[in-house]
Amino acid sequence: MYQKINHYIETLKEKYVQIWIDVCNLESPTRDKAGVDRVGQYFAQRGKELGFLVEVYPQAVAGDVITLTMNPEAKGGVAMSGHIDTVHPVGLFGSPAVRVEGDRIYGPGTLDCKGGVVGALMAMEALSLAGCKDRVMLLLQTDEEVGSSISGRATIHYICEKAKDCKAFFNCEGHRDGNGVTLYRKGILRYHFEVIGQAFHASRCFAGGKSAILEASHKIIELEKQKDGEGITFSCGTIGGGTAENTVPERCTFSLDIRYATAEQEQQAHEIVKRVAETSYTGGTTCEYTLVSTRPAMEKVERNYALLDKLNAIYAKNNMPLLKGGGATGGSDAAYVTLAGIPCVDSVGAEGAFLHTISEYGILSSLPRCALRLAIGTYGLLHES
Repeated sequence: MYQKINHYIETLKEKYVQIWIDVCNLESPTRDKAGVDRVGQYFAQRGKELGFLVEVYPQAVAGDVITLTMNPEAKGGVAMSGHIDTVHPVGLFGSPAVRVEGDRIYGPGTLDCKGGVVGALMAMEALSLAGCKDRVMLLLQTDEEVGSSISGRATIHYICEKAKDCKAFFNCEGHRDGNGVTLYRKGILRYHFEVIGQAFHASRCFAGGKSAILEASHKIIELEKQKDGEGITFSCGTIGGGTAENTVPERCTFSLDIRYATAEQEQQAHEIVKRVAETSYTGGTTCEYTLVSTRPAMEKVERNYALLDKLNAIYAKNNMPLLKGGGATGGSDAAYVTLAGIPCVDSVGAEGAFLHTISEYGILSSLPRCALRLAIGTYGLLHES
């Protein structure tokens, strides 16, 4: 069976490079429901052509979640997943959005994370052609880039529910290291602050007025002092305030991004925010603060490490490179999957660099490697462990 899988991956390379180009030319910023749905329907059509069961979980604002299932009558199985929403506005990359130069494919979502989704579909087709009779699912997430917030997390909760009986979950985020996978990630908190002072004429600032900008500056400095690369980090990304150069500013707003590794650190971060917000460092100011969004941490759990060990045993038997488990500071859906108790490895998609920038690219030759790793791993997990 493994030789058959390898053979079909080789024969499918040209077809799936074109699919990679096609889906990245279908631009799909998260809040562009029509654009995200076009990508979802593209994959739905490919799934129908392959004889897979296609299911649509409709959404009012986010893109509709698409599930492709091979051999749906079988029990258990393996789930693969990736998100088809991207971060940049339509048109930023030019027209067409995708360009190919040598072994690189440039464009929105080429790495994050359409390349991984294409690799997963390629793996499923290879398994199907090789005669695999197991249940294998591909779940297409549609608002991952905003932490599933515009669906009220309905999309990611649906995905976890669909995959709950699976033996393993491959999250197909892109990566920079050809043999590296992610087993733990930091969680994310986003806060909005509004500092309120007292307006006054700038020429008399020594006699009156309370500068909201000055107070916000003290708060930002205090928060930014809390950086710990292995633990909690605080980063103030935007700031705005004041009405005129000759007026002591009455209001100032700023945003805060927090990353944390454990539930204990999450609680500590909330306490730090509360302390800093409720302290007036310059006197006479107040501060209102709001938790805007949250994303849980993918904490270190034994079942994810055990899954990696099983995969490496399968890859060693097939003379394939072994995977190296590590962590990441960015968030992903794998955190929710891990919380749901499903064994999960993350960052098993295409290889490339510069995600979330206009220089984002994937490496074309990494696509068959990605698909082979997914297909061999899936079959081995279902038949050897």
